[in-house]
Amino acid sequence: MFSYYLQLALRSLKRSPGLTVLMVLAIGFGVAASMTTYSVFRAVSGDPIPWKSSKLFVPQIDMWGPKGRSDNGEPPDAMDYADAMALQRAHRAKLQSAMYQVSPSVVPTGAGKHPINVSGHAVYSEFFPMVDAPFRYGSGWGDDADRQRAAVVVISSKLNEKLFGGANSVGRSVSIEGKDYRVVGVLDDWNPQPRFYDVVNTGGFSSGNEDVFLPFERAIDVGMPNDGNTNCSEIPAESGFVGLQHSSCVWLAYMVELDDAAAVSAYRQYLDGYARDQQQAGRFGWAPNNRLRSLPDWLDSEKVVPSDTKVSLLVALGLLIVCLVNTAGLLLAKFLRRSSEIGVRRALGAQRTAIYAQFLTEAGIIGLAGGVLGLLLTGVGVASVSWVLPKDIASLARLDAPLLVLTLLVATAATLLAGLYPTFRASRVQPAWQLKSN
Repeated sequence: MFSYYLQLALRSLKRSPGLTVLMVLAIGFGVAASMTTYSVFRAVSGDPIPWKSSKLFVPQIDMWGPKGRSDNGEPPDAMDYADAMALQRAHRAKLQSAMYQVSPSVVPTGAGKHPINVSGHAVYSEFFPMVDAPFRYGSGWGDDADRQRAAVVVISSKLNEKLFGGANSVGRSVSIEGKDYRVVGVLDDWNPQPRFYDVVNTGGFSSGNEDVFLPFERAIDVGMPNDGNTNCSEIPAESGFVGLQHSSCVWLAYMVELDDAAAVSAYRQYLDGYARDQQQAGRFGWAPNNRLRSLPDWLDSEKVVPSDTKVSLLVALGLLIVCLVNTAGLLLAKFLRRSSEIGVRRALGAQRTAIYAQFLTEAGIIGLAGGVLGLLLTGVGVASVSWVLPKDIASLARLDAPLLVLTLLVATAATLLAGLYPTFRASRVQPAWQLKSN
């Protein structure tokens, strides 16, 4: 029976090719606009570590007081060196790590090769299990390497390919800023977006890879400067990197892992107790004003998802609705123009369900054709988003299999939805009236 309705639908569409093309274009453009903006929104709003994000938290300590708070009373979104080290020493979380951004130069082995400027982070050993960093070879370093300020390094698979041809390089040496570091691990392909472990310094998104991870204490010892953001409420008393460490400037990201609600409550109490101790010591002249946000709440508070992507998605959905309304109007005019045909079919015994099936089949074909056109236009749209969005965000949009399937489903379902009312009106045609009028 479906093949019969399919034949009727194709004949009807061929009889009015101009109207058919107009409806397909309306659906295609509406769906393409929606799917293109959705591909961007999906990329920037996804949970970067969904299996664990509820256990990861970012603490904030108000070390500046009222003069340094934002308009909504928020404390700084990063930490100064003194508070970060105090939290690190207290070790009240299951896993924790202070971190800061570095951009050292790596010198490849072999005569005549030029240094490579790379990016990375100085972190503690607990960073790797905390963020579930995947390893291709080896692993991260241990607590003893932190304490001994060992010259060890974890490198990316990309840097490993450049330096060692992709072979297992664990145990080999890498020259970083003129000093030899022993490779203890090579990361697998890993570039989480947003870069959740250091939103403050990366802005959330970065098209570049993190190539090196060094022990935090080692980086401090050798004076490897901070390459991330530095915010100060007052000018440091001393100059240079050492002066930064002795100042109240905030430049360190900090993250902890807490397994359950009890651990979260205990850590929050610890933060408030620490702030009260600083108040009693005369360092803070204000009441505790701390925050402890889960990773999803932290990303939301930092507005990692750009507001313009949300607006663009709403505008695109509005365009799709307009296209569907126009398509519904065209289908209504097309179906009611065939009232005589419907009246004859009904007079010959066709049920209303048969009329529904016939015209919904026709609407489905239009939706499927619009979906195919929408796929082509979505591909063009995804390739062109770099014209209107920052490169780091635009590079995340991609046309993959789920998006292809979703585009076809949205186009077909939307057109069927648009065809419900015209089909309902067509099924209500009275056979007697049509036969008398003819």
